[in-house]
Formats: sequence, C-alpha cells, structure tokens
Amino acid sequence: MVGIKPKDAVPSAAVKFFGAGTAGCIADLITFPLDTAKVRLQIQGESQNIKGGSALKYRGVFGTITTIARTEGSRSLYNGLVAGLQRQMSFASIRIGLYDSMKQFYTRGTESAGIVTRLLAGCTTGALAVALAQPTDVVKVRFQAQVRLADGGRRYNSTLEAYKTIARNEGVRGLWKGCMPNITRNSIVNCAELVTYDMTKELILKYGLMTDNLPCHFTAAFSAGFCTTVVASPVDVVKTRYMNSADGQYRSSINCALTMVRNEGLTAFYKGFMPSFLRLGSWNIVMFVTYEQIKRGAQQYWESPF
Repeated sequence: MVGIKPKDAVPSAAVKFFGAGTAGCIADLITFPLDTAKVRLQIQGESQNIKGGSALKYRGVFGTITTIARTEGSRSLYNGLVAGLQRQMSFASIRIGLYDSMKQFYTRGTESAGIVTRLLAGCTTGALAVALAQPTDVVKVRFQAQVRLADGGRRYNSTLEAYKTIARNEGVRGLWKGCMPNITRNSIVNCAELVTYDMTKELILKYGLMTDNLPCHFTAAFSAGFCTTVVASPVDVVKTRYMNSADGQYRSSINCALTMVRNEGLTAFYKGFMPSFLRLGSWNIVMFVTYEQIKRGAQQYWESPF
C-alpha cells in the first residue's frame, strides 16, 4: 500500500497464523529428542511402581537420550514426530498466531494492552488450541512413551494406526484423554510463554537495551522458556502421565496427581525438569526467532512485492 512506512506495515492475522505454525514445526524438528527424553523421565517412576522395580533406566537428559539411542535405535528419539508436526501446525498456529488478534479483541482494537489483557489473551488462545488439537498431542505422547520391544514390536506402528486404535479401543473420547489437564497446562504455558516474551521484549526496547533484532528476540525467548518451565512443569508431568496411562489406570487427572504424591512425593512434579527446560528454552528460541523472521519477511514483501 502506498504511503505506509515499513515500520507501520503490520503482518496480517493470516501471516501470523501460518507463520506461527511453520515456526513451531521448525522448532519441533530441532528439539524433538529433548521432548522424548522429557516424556520418558516423566513416566519413569510410574513404570517402576506398576512393575515393582527399583532400578532407574534413565538418568539425566543426555543419559536418557543415549540410552534410548543405544537400546532402541536413534530413530526412536523421533517417535511421534509426525503427530508432533501435525500438532504444531494446528496448535502453535492458534495459540501463538492468534495471540495478537485476541489482545486486540480484549482491548477493543486499541494498542494499549495491560498484563491482565495479555493473560486473558494467552489463556483464551491456549485453551482453544488444546480443544482442537488434543488428539495430535495424545498420539505424540503415546509414541514418545512407547519402548521398542525385544522382538521389534510396538504399541503403535504408524500415526494413522494410533488414531484408529485409540478411537476403536477407548472411544473417540480417548483421543481427547487428558483434555482438561492439558487445557490447564497450556493456558498456564501460553500465559507464561507469550506474556513473558511480550513484556521482556517490550521492556528491552523501551529502555533501549537492544534494538528489535535477533539478540533481543533470543533474550526474550530464553526468559520465556525458563519462566514457562518453572510454572508449567507440575501440570506437564500430570498431563503426560494421564495421557499415556492405560484405560482405567487413573480415575481422573486429580487422581493421577494424588497417586504421584502418594507413591513418589512432591518431587515427582518436577521429574524431567532439565530436559523440559532445555527443550522449552531451545524450542522458544528457535520458534520465536523464526516467527519474528517470518513476520519481518512478510512485512518487507508487503512493502516491495517485486
């Protein structure tokens, strides 16, 4: 459009929507082994209590990755990647791509957005994303949690088979298993992640510590990853355990949490904290830096399409 300066040209909601999904997929491709390690560490105590064993199979982030690669093959680190990418294209697109639009909705189109408005926007897009994308998350967690058997057998052999098997054995509701704890978790994650990034970036620019460039985006994303991990780890562990559980193992997500406390103590809520932080920190950095570049590229194209 003639007469609009580059700094005034704001990427459209469609650009943000698809840009966020694309950035989320790129971040998942890079950090997926860390996510798999996190899931294995989170369910480890559960397996011990069921089987009555005492030996820890996985120790530490990189020890877990090494053990999985040695005993099951390196490809097992990417179990559930297809479902993970499906999840990001639907999930990240909504919770991140629509965040600015939701802020404008709550402020009735004005540019002024306080902390309460940002929290409302984060909760809304986080809950909406889970409600629509929950089946992809269930399948992803099931794939990451499954261990290759000695005879090469698996719980699920393909993503499509997993969707069909869960729906057939547990009903369509099985694909939305853990939806409520996941909504709780992702509302918290979205608020911590997007609001921290939003406000950190705003403060950096306001006080002139950096310009709106890659170091600024890196710093804000790192802060967002750390805050998100601290706040969301307890809910994340419960979500992972509940979604991966056999039918009837837990009566509800609350029962799952109480069982964890009774059998493993409060520290169980922070199992897999380091891989969670490494994964969320690196995921946030890759995602937000990529997302900002996509938006900037779209903005430049808007100004100079040829």
